[in-house]
Amino acid sequence: MGDCSLSFSYTHTTHANPDRSAGVLGLSTALVLSKHSNLSVTVVSKHMPGDYDIEYASPWAGANYFPVGKPGSNLQRFEKATWSELDRLCREVPEAGIHYQETKVYGRKKDAGTATGQWFEELTKEDAWFKNVVPNFRVLSKSELPSDCDTGTVFTSVCINTAVYLPWILGQCVKNGVIIKRGILSHISEAGGLHSSGHASIIVNCTGLLASQLGGVMDSTVYPGRGQIVLVRNDPGVMLTVSGTDDGSEEATYIMQRAVGGGTILGGCLQAGSWESQPDANLAQRIMQRSIDLCPSLAPKTGKVTELSVIRHGVGLRPMRTGGPRVEREKIGGGWVVHNYGHAGYGYQSGWGSAWEAEKQVLSIVEHVTTGTTRAKL
Repeated sequence: MGDCSLSFSYTHTTHANPDRSAGVLGLSTALVLSKHSNLSVTVVSKHMPGDYDIEYASPWAGANYFPVGKPGSNLQRFEKATWSELDRLCREVPEAGIHYQETKVYGRKKDAGTATGQWFEELTKEDAWFKNVVPNFRVLSKSELPSDCDTGTVFTSVCINTAVYLPWILGQCVKNGVIIKRGILSHISEAGGLHSSGHASIIVNCTGLLASQLGGVMDSTVYPGRGQIVLVRNDPGVMLTVSGTDDGSEEATYIMQRAVGGGTILGGCLQAGSWESQPDANLAQRIMQRSIDLCPSLAPKTGKVTELSVIRHGVGLRPMRTGGPRVEREKIGGGWVVHNYGHAGYGYQSGWGSAWEAEKQVLSIVEHVTTGTTRAKL
């Protein structure tokens, strides 16, 4: 097989709309491909780990493993595959910034059909498909449930410190010879010219939300799913979520403590179609109070929001896609593009499975052009 140069496009137009620049999907895919000696990888991105910007969703994520993919879907397949790698990293690579957390999921029948109820539909099932994937899964008894909840489960999951994990993946890429550079593109075809060699044989498109506006892609099924969080120093002692709230069909409650001093995430909401970048102060108050109500250990002395030690408020725009993640190859302008985007808020919990699927697509292209009747110089 020949030497194949790849350029990863994390692009956006001059219009200030979000993308998944150097996000968890793109970096995971770059790392997987960098392990092949015949592939030369360049990552092109406007934003890098360490940046905090509304155009860059990955730093704002929780990030944890709350499987939500429906059985038989691509997302479910990617989530199932990803667990093994997250588990391995948690056990063997402490510097990656991942730790285990006991996790409780509560379901309310009255949330069925709401935005958050549909969001958590698979997660709140007592016979969830992932019960044989994650450790220590069991159904909670009625006496263990909050008074307004009908179902619940407990299992061992993980929570990731994104401020540690993203730079760790980036560092592993660099260690494997990946070239990292900043760049801004308006059309997917421009990515190839930014490869370190001056030409890329294959472009891997991990542009997330901007796939809706990137020239040559323009995926009209991609839209923002606004999320808002509060990052605090308080220790909840457990990872918790519930299928909905009484504050609105788009609002949810989830609590997760990031590894190695990353603070505790309190969320949140799922506001489809909203591009608003600024935190809503009233929503922040509701998030904090709901979190304390669900987990009194956050504010054991007073039970009030004033007991929370706030690090920052944050807003992230999830790259939602009708039909779920898109991981497939396509000819654009005579060149091969492998798409890997549209993972909504599930990039961390599906990232490795998705990266391995993108790897299959890339290697299939390489094999085709190097073993076919017309041999291409890659």
